[in-house]
Amino acid sequence: MKKNLQQDHYRITAADKPEDQQYLQGRGAQINTKNRFQKEETTREFIEGIDDWSEDNLPTQYIEQQSKSIVNRVESPDVGMAYSMNAYAGCEHGCIYCYARNAHEYWGYSAGLDFERKIIVKMNAAPLLRKQLMNPKWEVMPIMLSGNTDCYQPAEHKYRLTRSLLQVCNEFNQPVGILTKNSGILKDRDVLTEMASKNLVSAMVSVTSFNEELRRVMEPRTTTAVQRLKVIEELSKAGVKTGVMLGPMIPGLNDHEMQRIMKAASDAGATFTAYTFIRLNGAIKLLFHDWLYKNFPDRADKVWHLIEDSHAGKVNDSRWGLRMRGEGTVAEIIEQQYRTYGRLYNLNENRYKLDCSIFRRPGQQGTLF
Repeated sequence: MKKNLQQDHYRITAADKPEDQQYLQGRGAQINTKNRFQKEETTREFIEGIDDWSEDNLPTQYIEQQSKSIVNRVESPDVGMAYSMNAYAGCEHGCIYCYARNAHEYWGYSAGLDFERKIIVKMNAAPLLRKQLMNPKWEVMPIMLSGNTDCYQPAEHKYRLTRSLLQVCNEFNQPVGILTKNSGILKDRDVLTEMASKNLVSAMVSVTSFNEELRRVMEPRTTTAVQRLKVIEELSKAGVKTGVMLGPMIPGLNDHEMQRIMKAASDAGATFTAYTFIRLNGAIKLLFHDWLYKNFPDRADKVWHLIEDSHAGKVNDSRWGLRMRGEGTVAEIIEQQYRTYGRLYNLNENRYKLDCSIFRRPGQQGTLF
């Protein structure tokens, strides 16, 4: 059945879930939200009326393609990166809060379940990066791997595109930053160790909660917090500058864990940190609301209103400087705690920069700078 999408967004409640519809284990989103770029969509209006419709937990589909570019200029002034590259679009980790979900709509898919089970694989990622770095106009600055989706999501086990990108960067002495929440990064320890010896790589490991019940529904296909701490420890021992990303902090769900996470990360060898406050932009507002009321009906109202109170009565704020931190009492308390625990556990004491001075193109003698 086709339905016109030119209508106001709706507010999802737990009551909207049919009693006979099973919760999709292993998926963060439980629904497919509307794609704002499409005028029509197929929907399930009557459970009894469509024999061939299935919203069961379908297997992940890898969509292989040849892309036109791999390195993207980042214009946002508050994300701490100038360039990013992503070998995959969509992410099987299924983190319900992920800001990258909205980008999946540009590919013609939903930010909901489609984001988790329709993964676009950029098969020519490494050749594209090589072409970019060979361009004489390339401005040598660090590139962030996982600027959008996790470069070590499950697809990497099969395609190894992230490893191929790192190998190209190592060949050119191109500095790289990595953000991940998957222990798969340890498979590339050999390349990372060599790059670290030249001060060409740093890694941040995202840790959001030690509560396994929360992690399993909020970040269903990720490794545990304990495993992520092991990643920090192993990378630190290998000489890689390693930090911890606390994000997002969600009042009423995981904000009380900030001290424990920072201490554990510091004990494991992390030397720097970052954090974000939850914001629910675009379709993520609907997805998170649906998820929240299905998983935590006892505290859903409280959590939702705390998020609103931290974004001037909304759950999203697009203003630079405020969108990633929030404002108001709750956001200020979280920021104060972050600074206090950072000093307490000797985090962020020393600023560091990756080395951009030794970049060279194959065949060239010496350095460019």
